[in-house]
Amino acid sequence: MTRKEKPEDTSHTEINPTAIYLNRELSQLAFNRRVLAQAENKQIPLLERLRYLCICSSNLDEFFEVRIASLLANRIEGEHIDPPELSAALERTSIECHQIVARQYELLNKDILPQLANKGIHLLRHEDRNDAQRAWVKQYFEQNVRPLLTPIGLDPAHPFPQVLNKSLNFIIELSGKDAFGRGTAIAIVKAPRVLPRVIRLPDGLSDKKGMSFCLLSSVIHAHIAELFTGREITAYSQFRVTRNSDLWVDEEEVKNLRQALQTELQSRQFGVGVRLEVASNCPEHLAQFLLNQFSIERNRLYAVKGPVNLVRLSELVDLASVPALRFPPFSPTLPPHLQNENIFAVLKKRDVLLHHPFQSFQPVVDFIRTAAHDPNVVAIKQTIYRTGMNSDLMEALIHAAQRGKEVTVIVELMARFDEEANINWAVKLEQAGAQVVYGVVGLKTHAKIALVIRREDNALHFYAHLGTGNYHPTTTKFYTDFGLLTSHRELTAEVNEVFIHLTTLTKPRTLNHLWLAPFSLQKEIIRAIRNEALIAREGRPARIIAKMNALLDESVIRALYAASADGVKIDLIVRGACALRPGVAGLSENIRVRSVIGRYLEHSRIYYFRNDLAHDVYLSSADWMNRNLFRRIEVAFPILDKTLKKRIISEGLDPYLKDNTNAWHLNCDGVYALKKARTRQAAFSAQAYLMNTLGISTPLVEE
Repeated sequence: MTRKEKPEDTSHTEINPTAIYLNRELSQLAFNRRVLAQAENKQIPLLERLRYLCICSSNLDEFFEVRIASLLANRIEGEHIDPPELSAALERTSIECHQIVARQYELLNKDILPQLANKGIHLLRHEDRNDAQRAWVKQYFEQNVRPLLTPIGLDPAHPFPQVLNKSLNFIIELSGKDAFGRGTAIAIVKAPRVLPRVIRLPDGLSDKKGMSFCLLSSVIHAHIAELFTGREITAYSQFRVTRNSDLWVDEEEVKNLRQALQTELQSRQFGVGVRLEVASNCPEHLAQFLLNQFSIERNRLYAVKGPVNLVRLSELVDLASVPALRFPPFSPTLPPHLQNENIFAVLKKRDVLLHHPFQSFQPVVDFIRTAAHDPNVVAIKQTIYRTGMNSDLMEALIHAAQRGKEVTVIVELMARFDEEANINWAVKLEQAGAQVVYGVVGLKTHAKIALVIRREDNALHFYAHLGTGNYHPTTTKFYTDFGLLTSHRELTAEVNEVFIHLTTLTKPRTLNHLWLAPFSLQKEIIRAIRNEALIAREGRPARIIAKMNALLDESVIRALYAASADGVKIDLIVRGACALRPGVAGLSENIRVRSVIGRYLEHSRIYYFRNDLAHDVYLSSADWMNRNLFRRIEVAFPILDKTLKKRIISEGLDPYLKDNTNAWHLNCDGVYALKKARTRQAAFSAQAYLMNTLGISTPLVEE
C-alpha cells in the first residue's frame, strides 16, 4: 500500500494520542486569556478595554453553560470519557478559570476603574457617594426599585425560590424574629430583570466635566435593610448561578419541533447549576448554604471582588459617551460597481466579493430586498441560523411572500441562544405565506446560502449569495466575514440542489463545486491535504493556509500531521480552540498556528491549497470540528474568478500572516505567545491594514 492510499486513521498510531492533541477546554480558555490580554493592553482605548473585559466574562459564561455543563453531564452518565481523565480535565479547567476570574477583577479594580475615574467617569459605590448623590439614589430606589422587589423569607411555606440562570440575587441573614414570632433566618431577594444594571446619575450631581454611574446591585445593597422592618441584617451577599443551558429535544420523537423547543426554552433558565458566584465578603456559611442548595461543588464557587456579573458593565461602555476613550468610528464602504446599479445587472457581468465589516453588508440586504420587489423574481430560498430580533432581511422575505413569490426559508431552530428569535421569525414567515422548513433531523443547518430565481427571456436564471457568516444585522458590523454574490450557472444550480436536499431530505446529487457536510466536506478537505502531501513528496512546492474559528477534528489533524511530515508548509490561523500541536519534531515541524485577536471578531473560514499553482480557494461556514463536518449541514464553496481568488489571499490570509501586533503564536506546549515587531520592524495589524485599504468608494452611511 502506498503512502497516498494509507487510511487516515492509521497515521502516527504509534504516538500517544494525549501527546499529539491539545486539550479542547484548556485551548478554549487560552483563547479567553487572549481576549483578556486585550483588556490589559494600554494601547487600546480605555472604554474598549472595559468592553473586552465584559467579552471575557461573557465567554466564560458560555464556557460554563456549555462546555463545563457537558463535562459534568458526561460524568453523571458515565459515557464517552474515562472518569479519572474527566476529573483531571475538570480540575485543570477549574484552576485556569479561577486564575482568569481573579485577574479580571484585579484589572477592573486596580487599573480600569481608577483610570476611568481619572477621565471623569465614576462608578460609585455607596461609600463613594456624597450626600446629594445618596439622596438621589434613595429616591431612585423608592420610586423604581422597591416596588418591584419581593423579598422571600425561607420557611416550610416559603422554600428556596427558583433562581434564573445568570440572574442577580441577594441572600440575607437576619437576626431576631419575624412578625409572627418565628426565627426565619434566611431571606432571598431577586433583582428585577426589567431594570438597567448600570444607572447614570444626573449631570448636576457629577463633576462639571465628568459623569457618575452606580450599579443596581449597589442601589439594592444600600437600602436592603429597609426591606426587613424590625429585623437586623447580620450578613448578606449578592450571588449569581450559572446553569446548564444546552437544550435537548428528541427530534426523532417529537411531532412538532417548534412547539417542543418553545416548551424547552422555558426550562433552560432552570437547568442544573454549574457555577456559583458570590461577593468576596460573603460569609462562609452562606456560601456553603447556596452551594448545597444548588448542588454545586466547592471548586466551582467564585468569590469575586466586585459585581458578580461583569458582562453587565458593557452598559457602562454604551452609556459613557466619551469618543476619545473608544475606537475611532469606522464606516464600511460600498464597492463602486454596486452603486446606483441594479444588483442583477451587475451579477450578470461579474461575481461580487464582499469582505465584512470593511465592506458593507448592505448589498446582501439589497439583494434580497430587490428580489422581493422585482416582478420578474419568482422564488427566493434562504437559510437562517442567526439573524437577531430585528432584521431587514427577514422583513424583506416576509414582504416577498406577501407579494405572492415562492419563499422557502430553512430556519435552524436549534441555533444556541438564538432559538427564541428564530421561532418568532418562523411564525411570522409562515403567517406571511412562506414555506418554512426546520432543516434535517439531528443536524443543524449552519450553511449560509441564499438563492433568487428570476424569469428572464422566458427562462429561469439563478442568483446566489454564499457566505462565511450569519445573516445578522449586528454581527456583520463586528465580525470579519466574506460573502460571494454570483450568477455562475453551475455554482448557483448546485446551491439549488442543496435547497432541494434540505426540503425533500433526499440524497443530494453529485456536486462538482460545493463541498457539503455531512456527506463530502471532511473527505474533500482531507483529499486536498493529501494532494498537497503527494505534490511535496514528488519534490514540488506544496502549501496549505487555512483560517477558521476552531480546529478540533482528529482526522483532519492527522492528515495535516502527515502532510507536514511530507514537507508541506502549513499555516493555520485559528482564532479559538486548537487541538493541533505545532512544531513537534517528526510530527508537525512544518506547521505554524497563530490566532489574531483585534477590534473585530475573526470569523471567516478560508481554505487555501497551492495545488501546483492552481491556487484552490474555498470559503465556508464550517470550522474543522467534528460537529461541523458530521453533525451540521455545512457548505464550502470555491472562488472561481481568478481576480477574486487573489483578493481573498491578499485580504483574508496574507495580512494575518504578516500581523506582528495582534497575532499570537501557538507553541508546541500549548502556550500562546504574542508576536511582536522586531527592532526596526514596522508594526503591522491586519485589521488596521484592511480598514485603511479596503473600499476605495464613497463611505456608505449606515443607520
